[in-house]
Amino acid sequence: MFDYETLREIQAYAYFFFTVFLVFILYGYIHHLYSSEKKGRRNYEKYGKIALDDEITSEPIETMTLREKEKLKKSQKKENK
Repeated sequence: MFDYETLREIQAYAYFFFTVFLVFILYGYIHHLYSSEKKGRRNYEKYGKIALDDEITSEPIETMTLREKEKLKKSQKKENK
């Protein structure tokens, strides 16, 4: 159906466009991280300290609100049923 050179050319174009697509995904993710940290939604420096301070007695990075705890308990109960 296709000769070898045509298949190699299609493969090269597909590789190029897939690489460009992944670059856009990467830059979008980096922008998301930067903007969420700048807006104050997350502090990623705290998450970076997890590898250094990984003791059972260490304080949590983020505290959960009472509403979040209740939601977590409900979802765990549903999973156990």
